[in-house]
Amino acid sequence: MNYVKSKQRVADHGEVFTPPWLVEAMLDLVKAETERIDSRFLEPACGSGNFLVRVLQRKLAAVELKYGKSEFGKRHYALFALMCCYGIELLADNIAECRTNMLEIFTDYLDLDEADELYRAASYVLSQNLVHGDALKMRTHDDQPITFAEWGYLGKGKFQRRDFRLDVLTGSSAFSAQGSLFAHLGRHEIFTPTKTYPPMTVRELAALAAPAAASLPIEEA
Repeated sequence: MNYVKSKQRVADHGEVFTPPWLVEAMLDLVKAETERIDSRFLEPACGSGNFLVRVLQRKLAAVELKYGKSEFGKRHYALFALMCCYGIELLADNIAECRTNMLEIFTDYLDLDEADELYRAASYVLSQNLVHGDALKMRTHDDQPITFAEWGYLGKGKFQRRDFRLDVLTGSSAFSAQGSLFAHLGRHEIFTPTKTYPPMTVRELAALAAPAAASLPIEEA
């Protein structure tokens, strides 16, 4: 396996890919979390997905163990597992490859084709969760604040989405530090979503995957 795409990319961006054995060793340090369907992982320099692919594979193994005998449960909890994987990547070709790799793992597990609503729903989720941007600046490639969707599974085929700005989330630990100007704020005041969406089904998520799809109405937090 090649760990660099070119010497120029290493010089320009410090791009070096993590070998599989090291990915496994690092994930084993938090093994219990990688095997929880609802644990959330963010890779701030995700490349083509070396870490996120293995996280998803471990989560899908947990889905199979718990819901493998229920087609409904398996499909919906597999999507929820995907929803809990996040990444940021500076280079456009890498983020595209990462989305493709993650979608391939997901569709192979469920034996989906592109006509399946769940395929399109997964594609939409990946377009939201895997961001083309700069993790250090916390800005997207078009200089917008990076915002992530927090997905929750409500059961009975319904998913809940709330959006949070990355810079607010990462700065929240400083807010609660002793002596901080913001120490008096409660967690509920710090972790306020920028948007809250109505519960959505797989079909509604799939409809959003089309480029021309209209946005679902939202409730301002």
